[in-house]
Amino acid sequence: MTARISLAPVEVGCFDPAASARAQHVFVAGNGLPGRWQGRDGFVVLETRFGLGHNFLATWQAWRQDPARCERLMFVSLEAQPPHRDDLAATHAGSEVADLAAQLAERWPPLTTGLHTLSFEGGRVELLLGLGDTRALLRELVLAADAICLDGRQRWDRYLSKSLARLAAPGATVASESVDPELGDGLRAAGFEVERRADMSMARFLPRHTLQRPAGREPVAPGAKRAVILGAGLAGAACALALSRAGVACTVVDRLPGPAQASSGNPAGLFHGTVNPDDGPHARFNRAAALATQSLLAELGLPHQRGLLRLETRLALAQMQGAPGYVQALSADEASALAGTALGYPAWFYPGGGALDPAAYTRAMLAASGADLWLHTPVAALREAAGGWQLLDAGGQVIAEAPLVVLADGHAQLPLLGDLADDLTVQRGQLSHLADAPWQPALPVAGDGYAIADGHGGAWCGATAQDGDTDAALREADQADNLARYARLAGVSPPPPSPLAGRVAWRLVAADRLPLIGALAAAGPLAAQLRLQPRRAGLIVSTAFGSRGIGWAALGGRLVAALALGSPRPLEAELLDAVDPLRFALRRQRKPGR
Repeated sequence: MTARISLAPVEVGCFDPAASARAQHVFVAGNGLPGRWQGRDGFVVLETRFGLGHNFLATWQAWRQDPARCERLMFVSLEAQPPHRDDLAATHAGSEVADLAAQLAERWPPLTTGLHTLSFEGGRVELLLGLGDTRALLRELVLAADAICLDGRQRWDRYLSKSLARLAAPGATVASESVDPELGDGLRAAGFEVERRADMSMARFLPRHTLQRPAGREPVAPGAKRAVILGAGLAGAACALALSRAGVACTVVDRLPGPAQASSGNPAGLFHGTVNPDDGPHARFNRAAALATQSLLAELGLPHQRGLLRLETRLALAQMQGAPGYVQALSADEASALAGTALGYPAWFYPGGGALDPAAYTRAMLAASGADLWLHTPVAALREAAGGWQLLDAGGQVIAEAPLVVLADGHAQLPLLGDLADDLTVQRGQLSHLADAPWQPALPVAGDGYAIADGHGGAWCGATAQDGDTDAALREADQADNLARYARLAGVSPPPPSPLAGRVAWRLVAADRLPLIGALAAAGPLAAQLRLQPRRAGLIVSTAFGSRGIGWAALGGRLVAALALGSPRPLEAELLDAVDPLRFALRRQRKPGR
């Protein structure tokens, strides 16, 4: 049975002035805003039903109008029956928030289940939109809400009230248009003090006993204002951008003479999501990453080839289930028409996928981050120091230090990773260039290999994968393999002859083909669960991106910033565990001898 990954939009009516007034009275004023966010670096709002966005838009407008507003507003909202993007703008047309609604509609994501990050005001306002079942999503959220907006139409039992207590910061407020006694009873039992008025209920989280938060979910660099990032490739640049948007001044350090000159230096690369029947962690992480990439590319205005075809060689077309706006199942004839050649299989069409120059993407993120860039600066060791970490050169001299250090330098940083390096493999990859290609795909095509038009009558194709191979030279045998893949994709025979041309680089990969993003273990034995594992303060890794550096960078950067500072995590708890760098060590502990 195929898992359902897409939600159908609901039909909505016209603008309701009463709904906007209610949002301002109940949810904004009822949570003591704007006063409670004034003078703060960040403020987190949790809403249990997005609806048509009245509460989000009213909160955003109040933030805009307040000269003493917090630096960053993070609004987390859940919705099981989301509206269509066109209905959002139409519903609020003519209202005081019409311009904000138009921006919201422009960034409205495909209606796929999971968490979606929508960025506004240059990253100072973020909407983390959770689509799917409310109960399931509340279990998966990792955040500390300063204010909570409760849907008055939902029945709030004690289980849901306990979920709110888990997600509430000390002193958090709650506002709801419901005056149902059951809601008040549930909130009181969960540690809230409740005030009920004629038209609304309000509460404040004041538990009798301090709640024990999972050690593995605590921020590793709360309040940090400076960070040093090792690696000026895709992963490091994305971390610099996300952290800078969170108010952290970043320095990016790299041993090479320029950014994106190692694994991120290939002249072209693909990005797209994946699908599988059970919609497991790999598919959900790759979907979240692909949509994050699509969103960031739109923000940066970076030119790229839009749309991508991935051939499906196992499933018949009738078995392929798409998700509108994210992926579409095409017959072989439909896919061939897009590709400009006869393809032998049906294909998945990713309209938000595509291909780009990884170095240009890296430079664009670094420029947008405003980070300082230190090149020709090799790092030989790390040393923990008072208030942070120091980066040392080969002579033991301090290069830089900061409260937060992010290791995002791919395979070059393996000596700095300690035991974690044993869980990773360095993989050689060679891609090939045909200067005069008989087929230049109209859009990137992937399957057994890939083909990308170079825009000058040629094509890039590849790529090989050899574990532990350190040979830096281009090899004729690898070129022949790449050209054979190209020929199979293009439907030509024999493979076209071409002089030896291309590039060799090395990827860092994990055994389960997911990245390693997270903090390292504190001293002592491992806990039984990743969420309970204490972490080393101020040190995060973002690595093992394999061949998916373009597609994983944007989400990886956002996740690093959230893990460091404690802002709402852009991934569900299950996916946080799926990319946790300690996952392999914990598995070995559970099954010794393997």
